[in-house]
Amino acid sequence: MIDLAAPNKPRRASMPADVNLCEHCTAKCCKYFALPIDTPTEPKDFDYIRWYLLHDRASIFIDDNVWYLLVHTTCRHLQSDNRCGIYFTRPQICRDYHTDGCEYEDDWTYDHYFETPEQVEEYVEARYGRGKGPGDRSQSIRSPRPIGLPLVS
Repeated sequence: MIDLAAPNKPRRASMPADVNLCEHCTAKCCKYFALPIDTPTEPKDFDYIRWYLLHDRASIFIDDNVWYLLVHTTCRHLQSDNRCGIYFTRPQICRDYHTDGCEYEDDWTYDHYFETPEQVEEYVEARYGRGKGPGDRSQSIRSPRPIGLPLVS
């Protein structure tokens, strides 16, 4: 088995149950946020997803049949030692977050993960057929190819 943990970072299974995992963590949970999005059902939905992926530091993943927009951005209060700079006044979502199911091991996987619009196009083509989309079987999710400019002689 390949150990994907950061150097000098003990594996979760090797630590006693009462150890605070955050003491050894790289703060992965503070370097992105993910929001559930509606499951795409028609070509325009996939076109929105393609649009999301045209933006820097955005990706899409599917986990347990739920679609998410993932934004790779670091919390402005994360300190260089990976501790929270506003720990005692942190938002409730941070207070509710537990290490029971966190991504401490750094080897989290998703059912599907998209980083580029082309990956979404390939997914739609594989799932619904080439040049097709869900719902309207005659419409592609790709934008029409632009007409070339005439050559000047």
